[in-house]
Amino acid sequence: MVDKQPWQYSTNCRMPEGEKLPSGIFRYAAAIEYDGSEYCGWQRQPHCTSVQSQVEKALSSVANEPIIVACAGRTDTGVHATTQIIHFDSQAVRGPSNWVKGSNANMPRDIRCHWAGQMSEGFHARFSAVSRTYRYAVLNTPRQPALLKDNVTWERRPLSLSAMQQAAGALIGEHDFSSFRAAHCHSMTPWRHIYYLDIFSVNDMIVFEICANAFLLHMVRNIVGALLTVGRQEQAPDWLADLLLLRDRKKAPMTAPPTGLYLVGVGYPPQFELPEFNAGPCFVGRELKPVALPDRLDKIPLRT
Repeated sequence: MVDKQPWQYSTNCRMPEGEKLPSGIFRYAAAIEYDGSEYCGWQRQPHCTSVQSQVEKALSSVANEPIIVACAGRTDTGVHATTQIIHFDSQAVRGPSNWVKGSNANMPRDIRCHWAGQMSEGFHARFSAVSRTYRYAVLNTPRQPALLKDNVTWERRPLSLSAMQQAAGALIGEHDFSSFRAAHCHSMTPWRHIYYLDIFSVNDMIVFEICANAFLLHMVRNIVGALLTVGRQEQAPDWLADLLLLRDRKKAPMTAPPTGLYLVGVGYPPQFELPEFNAGPCFVGRELKPVALPDRLDKIPLRT
């Protein structure tokens, strides 16, 4: 019989139940907003500038020590966030205002920290989350816009809102989303649980709001690409249900561009007491649709 190895702490780790952070180390969380147009996504990369590298550089300046952060969900090149939740471990003793003002003073103008606070050791930005919510904005006008060109996706052909709303119902619930999964996705399972998919109009814009326990690589953009096919009336609404059952990405249409995609909310169990954040982006002007979420991660239905 092999003896169980003693638990060892590592920076930002998922803390086993009953364990404590080492003396003198504190766990902090923060809410980050960014325009992803000029970055190669969230994750730090050796060959290009990422959002993560800029955030870590700014926080390290405030802490006067190297800071590494963990996030709720890694966004791709060109994708934006109004509420990306991160956490980091540090020996620095700083108040919320110091973290927020200090990091913003050291970050580019297209990245901003809106909130920070000390958390319990059991909090983890990724593993404690019970939901993620994205919004995808499509400007549906005959002429291409001059403004917001990197912040919305443009579709010149008229879109049927009612057809897309009808089609979206097939995706609600727990499914194998292989038809909407990027070929190089490394997730161990294609099963995800979509809590709701709301599609609504704001003036000349159509917004897709989707909330799930988690997402596969390019899953939101692939779903939007399929819904736009229905919206252009190139496929009937019931085609989306057939596509889901095929579990074949090769049968699905093109991935929607990254420019219109925003991470707008991350849900956590109430014991972590994170504040409420405005969903955004600001031109949508509508709060997130209310939904009953699990109060613990282990209550989320997810097949393996």
